[in-house]
Amino acid sequence: MNTKYYQPAADGVWTGRIDGSGSEVQRWHQRVQPVYLPEEALPVLRPSQQGVVLLGFACDEGVRRNKGRTGAAQGPAALRRACANWPVHFPAQQLLLDGGDIICPDQNLEAAQEALSEAVQRVLQAGYLPLLLGGGHEITYGHARGIYRFFQQQALGLVNFDAHFDLRIPGPEGPSSGTGFWQLAQDCRQQHRPFHYLALGIQQHSNTAQLFRIAGELGVQHLPADAFHRQDSTALNAAIDQLLQQTAPLYLTIDLDVFAGPFAPGVSAAAANGILPGGVFMEVYRRILRSGQVAGIDIAELNPALDMDNRTAKLGAALIFEAVMHRLG
Repeated sequence: MNTKYYQPAADGVWTGRIDGSGSEVQRWHQRVQPVYLPEEALPVLRPSQQGVVLLGFACDEGVRRNKGRTGAAQGPAALRRACANWPVHFPAQQLLLDGGDIICPDQNLEAAQEALSEAVQRVLQAGYLPLLLGGGHEITYGHARGIYRFFQQQALGLVNFDAHFDLRIPGPEGPSSGTGFWQLAQDCRQQHRPFHYLALGIQQHSNTAQLFRIAGELGVQHLPADAFHRQDSTALNAAIDQLLQQTAPLYLTIDLDVFAGPFAPGVSAAAANGILPGGVFMEVYRRILRSGQVAGIDIAELNPALDMDNRTAKLGAALIFEAVMHRLG
């Protein structure tokens, strides 16, 4: 791994309330173990153990290229702070590690994404679940490509909670936060792999007619935000079940701009009529987590500079808590 694009998590980010050292009163900041990915081997998991590695992608170069509002590079630190006081509800033998951050110090997004892919492969090789903290949605290409490389010819399913398809064709500046799934589709075509992509929460006013055409040509399955608003999860569950039957494993990404602005104001493109983070969404999210097929998860597009009362960071942290509990609890 190129250490130019890596840094350990900042000192002091894992701090918070201390109610004691006993297992029943511990909080995440008392249990998270830092690991320096370029040099340290991850602890070997015993047959009875599960492990999660938190890995930041402190980059918003793709957002800049996509003409969005930058600031998501500070997202991983904000998510760690929001997670620090979560109570520990998983057994002592289960491991929660912090693998530091992939960074993009020179606007070389492609190199940062390659470093991210390598880090994800390392985490998977050690038997851990990579749980990534974004960062712009350019996190998708680096993260999913690492999963594709690890699982090689297996039929990977891609699930994206997002108002946007992220199927843009790269422009003069190259790939961006809006091109990740288009890039993955091209890789699949070149490698003669199926492209199984399910987008949930799509907003018609957030995607051009060209993007809907590209989605159709690529066979992308998608359901609109209205599917969540109707409080009826039948169509959503049917789409997820179909993907689960066709693929294994799954890559799951959540772009926080899929949620309604009052719940997620701290994103580059806030949605006035986005989906609600409880109810139907949580039912669908937990259904995916319970499948046992998830090989990698990321939370994307948190921009702390645009957040209000840390609402978006707290929402992202709550989603991280759910994912960790389903893996370690």
